[in-house]
Amino acid sequence: MSDSLIMGVSPDFGAVGASTQLRSIIGALLTYGLVIAALMVIICAAAWAIASAHGSWQAAGKAKTGLFVAVGGAVLVGGALAWANWLLGIGARL
Repeated sequence: MSDSLIMGVSPDFGAVGASTQLRSIIGALLTYGLVIAALMVIICAAAWAIASAHGSWQAAGKAKTGLFVAVGGAVLVGGALAWANWLLGIGARL
């Protein structure tokens, strides 16, 4: 394992042409994705609680499924930076 991976996870934008544009695009996509995933976690958790309190078990089940999908999306968006770093590292070696 290289020292850059041990110290922290961040993409090596110097290995790619037009790196400033790529950095802004990746940053914007990660920000939007994380904000949307966090909002969906809040909305689905509230819907699950309200549906459970009112005895609507079918709606509670759908809200619970939405909550798990939103949490999975947040994990994927969070891991996107490490994935981008890995892809940029492979691209620099090709």
